Amino acid sequence: MMESSADEKSRPGKRPGRPYSDLWSRPGFLIRRLHQIHIGLFAEECQQFDITPVQYGLLTVLYSGNALDQVTLATEVGIDRTSGADVMRRLERRGLLVRVQSKEDRRAKLVQITDEGKALVRAMQPSMERAQQRLLAPLKAAEQESFVKLMQQLILANNSASRAPMPKNMIRVEQS
Repeated sequence: MMESSADEKSRPGKRPGRPYSDLWSRPGFLIRRLHQIHIGLFAEECQQFDITPVQYGLLTVLYSGNALDQVTLATEVGIDRTSGADVMRRLERRGLLVRVQSKEDRRAKLVQITDEGKALVRAMQPSMERAQQRLLAPLKAAEQESFVKLMQQLILANNSASRAPMPKNMIRVEQS
């Protein structure tokens, strides 16, 4: 049950006599909750496509048509190579991408989106955008822009702490 706004305003960040701070003052907890909410919104808006946000992210990176090696593709969306390979296998089984042996490096597999994958990305775009809009709707336009910039700033500053760090040149931070 949600507390009233008066209760929220009177609630201190740390409760006396307790060795921990209130969950609602912890950025990590709030980020995890917001991620859960985003996943729920994405699932509601995109349920007819049976695609996860990570799968959609991989497909949108590939949408340009350029083939990428699996490691680079996983890095582009900030997932580890093992998880990336698993997601790619699932998308390949659905005919949304193909993986072929690299001619330059026999150990590497190149990944390319199929026409069916491109059609899916185009069909999903409005649904994905609705999920993003619903997530940010409680904020005013200027707050939405600030929120996104602050998240980008935090990601750039803390990237090296990730289990799947991205090269700094892959992190796209909008400049004011």
